Amino acid sequence: VSTQSTWGLHFVAASEISVMASPHLADEIFFNHDDGTRVKPLKAQKVTIVGVGQVGMACAFAILSQGVAKEIVLADVMEDKLAGEVQDLQHAGAFMPARITRASADYAETAGSDVCVITAGVRQQVGETRLSLVARNLEVLRGMVPKIVKNSPDVIILVVSNPVDILTYVTWKLSGLPASRVIGSGTYLDSSRFRTLLAERVAINPQSVHAWIIGEHGDSSVPVWSGVNIAGVPMAQHLDQGEGLEWKEIHKQVVAAAYNVIKLKGYTNWAIGAAVSGLARTILRDEQRVVPVSTLVKGCHGVDKDVCLSMPCVLGRNGVTRLLHMPLSDAEAGAFRASSEAIWSVQADLKF
Repeated sequence: VSTQSTWGLHFVAASEISVMASPHLADEIFFNHDDGTRVKPLKAQKVTIVGVGQVGMACAFAILSQGVAKEIVLADVMEDKLAGEVQDLQHAGAFMPARITRASADYAETAGSDVCVITAGVRQQVGETRLSLVARNLEVLRGMVPKIVKNSPDVIILVVSNPVDILTYVTWKLSGLPASRVIGSGTYLDSSRFRTLLAERVAINPQSVHAWIIGEHGDSSVPVWSGVNIAGVPMAQHLDQGEGLEWKEIHKQVVAAAYNVIKLKGYTNWAIGAAVSGLARTILRDEQRVVPVSTLVKGCHGVDKDVCLSMPCVLGRNGVTRLLHMPLSDAEAGAFRASSEAIWSVQADLKF
């Protein structure tokens, strides 16, 4: 079954790609991000979540309640809290389609994980930017990433801890894994917020709004206004008719969203938990969906440094295999490069 994209290009169902996909068309649409490495076929569908704070437990609850994985393992150095959280979730076993069988501070218990979600780290404080968190979280990753890979050499790592783009890069460097198998949650949630706020303006379901936030998950993120559409109807023409400033306030709301929630309740967790569950499902079921996640983008839209930023990516069982060659306006492409420079200015001096 073929479907038509925003730009009039035809795609086919993932199950038909191997038979029908045109290599020439694919070269035009995608940046290749596939190093040819293939992981073993899924058996257990095992997900490890490192960190049992508010975000980690929201991820665990979403994955459990949606039946995304058959088995979940929780890991944390806070053993009492870990034991309490696991018991609390196990008491709901009669209502859950998945199960938690182990929880431990020993990474040996995570062996054979298909996906590892990293949420551990120090919490973002009120008014603190994501970039200012990097020094405090670097040492946390240094102590866990090699252990994760040692016990699960075929794992795909999904980084959620902030600042997620820099920590995705750090995790990739520490892991020794191909870049395709280390991704960050990036602007997946930002894009959902963007779509939701746009949908509210026109009183429709957010699933009918197609819109993307790319670049950094943070202050330098880039809204792709040139690609916003509702059922194929581009919004760009309306933005150029005197309503642009009002509409573009929406991006400011997207950037401020997490800060506002943190100010009100001290942390964010439910929305990112649902987002992570969706990404885990996309990987485990090899859905080959196009999603905005943080990955290595050197060579995309003029970026010439090893930085991880969000771009629309094809995600499945082998991680990120392709990046969509998204048409950007000159201003959007320039903002994307500026976002990469903002990230590089912080991570350039990191020592591994």
